Amino acid sequence: MVLTAAPPRSRTRAFVALTKPRIIELLLITTVPTMVLAAGGLPSLWLIVATVIGGTFAAGGANAYNMYVDRDIDALMERTKGRPLVTGEVTPAEALVFATALEAAAFAWLWLLVNPLSAVLALLACAFYVLVYTIWLKRTSTQNIVIGGAAGAVPVLIGWSSVTNSLGWPALILFGVIFFWTPPHFWALAIKYEDDYSAASVPMMPVVEGHRRTARQIVAYSLVVWVLTLALWLVAPVGWLYLGVAMVLGAAFTGGAVRLAAETDPENQARQSIRYFAFSITHLTVLFVSLAIDQVVGWGI
Repeated sequence: MVLTAAPPRSRTRAFVALTKPRIIELLLITTVPTMVLAAGGLPSLWLIVATVIGGTFAAGGANAYNMYVDRDIDALMERTKGRPLVTGEVTPAEALVFATALEAAAFAWLWLLVNPLSAVLALLACAFYVLVYTIWLKRTSTQNIVIGGAAGAVPVLIGWSSVTNSLGWPALILFGVIFFWTPPHFWALAIKYEDDYSAASVPMMPVVEGHRRTARQIVAYSLVVWVLTLALWLVAPVGWLYLGVAMVLGAAFTGGAVRLAAETDPENQARQSIRYFAFSITHLTVLFVSLAIDQVVGWGI
């Protein structure tokens, strides 16, 4: 493909696609409520905007690096064969420069406009996601998403540090929530797209261990997530609104995992897994939004 022949708008969309905007949205949904919790109410609008912009650059750069490294296996999977580096809308060299520019901008922005701790955390998250998850674990271990998921949990640490210039137990508990939420979220998707990962020789758990073992792991991790969402009450001034939402969401998240594990028909399980994947996004979104509302409204216990 001759890149110069592509319309400017199409090229712009291609570069935006490199950043995986939907993933960034989810990361920011966890960052801002954590900032609200750290501040005990709404932080300054400027701090929220500065942190969100820096976080967007950092996550976008990490995702672009991910697409650069994974362009060979993306070409083998139906779910990812339309990505810009596979279609040729963006060259590998362009993607690498773009990713590096985003990461450099993110680091400088956060260092100068938020604080150095937040900038360092963002850089470490990118390095972990690219080097540990994408380059090493993704292609070698069934525990790839378990360990690699730590990178996706760092935005809550950045949100907390942007307000306090430190880390604390509430931030670590929320880090744990996202860390343990990530495997069931992603394994549910992997059950649906098992053939894709198998074709690309990516050792996702459903491919290597089978659906039954994967589903049992999803149940176990969903229970840990439920416990951690409630454990936040022990270390942070959360009120009844958050606790009620956490209780209901945890029950639904775990119940969905149990139903997925109980399903024996492969086709039905694949349909259930994609519904569970979609609900996992709703679960995390509603949980963190309720946390922010709880703090702003001030319904204490």
